[in-house]
Amino acid sequence: MAWTTHLHPNPEALAEACARALQQAADAALQARGRAQLAIAGGRTPLPALRLWAQRAQVDARVAIAPTDERWVPAGHADANLARLQACFNAAAGPTWRPLVPAAPGAEPSLDAARESLGSMPGDFDLVLLGMGEDGHIASLFPSDPDLAAALASHDGAVIGRPNPPPADAPHARISLTLSRLLRSRRRLLLLTGERKRALLEQVQRGPDSLRWPVSGLLHAAGPPVEIHWSP
Repeated sequence: MAWTTHLHPNPEALAEACARALQQAADAALQARGRAQLAIAGGRTPLPALRLWAQRAQVDARVAIAPTDERWVPAGHADANLARLQACFNAAAGPTWRPLVPAAPGAEPSLDAARESLGSMPGDFDLVLLGMGEDGHIASLFPSDPDLAAALASHDGAVIGRPNPPPADAPHARISLTLSRLLRSRRRLLLLTGERKRALLEQVQRGPDSLRWPVSGLLHAAGPPVEIHWSP
């Protein structure tokens, strides 16, 4: 159980610091192993950091990126996290993408695509970058999901998430990396903005309860300290 807290004066400074962390993690992995593996959230707070990194670095196919979670929607859908991540890279060349959902998903969610992608990313992630919701969720591990306890206990790479009620802005079934898979990472970044989320995080830090706040499972786990980045 450990974390470091970095307080930034504004979202731009937060994005700058996290873009540096992305580049550091990728560079270290490429130097040590010739490849890099990252899991990145597709929310509003992480995307500016990813865009900065993409603008400044020559990110090529040796870098594999998976979303930390995905909505059960077709590729290119406005609610697809992978499409948001891909939009940060405008060049023809770029990273290797590891989707969690097939390009044309069927009616019922399945873990087949996620298992295939994660099977091609063995070992630890070099960096996991997560956001946090105002209910304490990370990836698509929601406190309102009736199957949350099983998802938190699972040692599989991914689970089907069905928050109930679903978020109004994206009412879809979800595919989420499990907590155990997220924790298999050399660096763990947690990004958040606003006083409400900061207050919630401080509450979680004082008393672990993963079923109430899934982010607690990240903060209070063994392993590398979580690097918390906050701005107003």
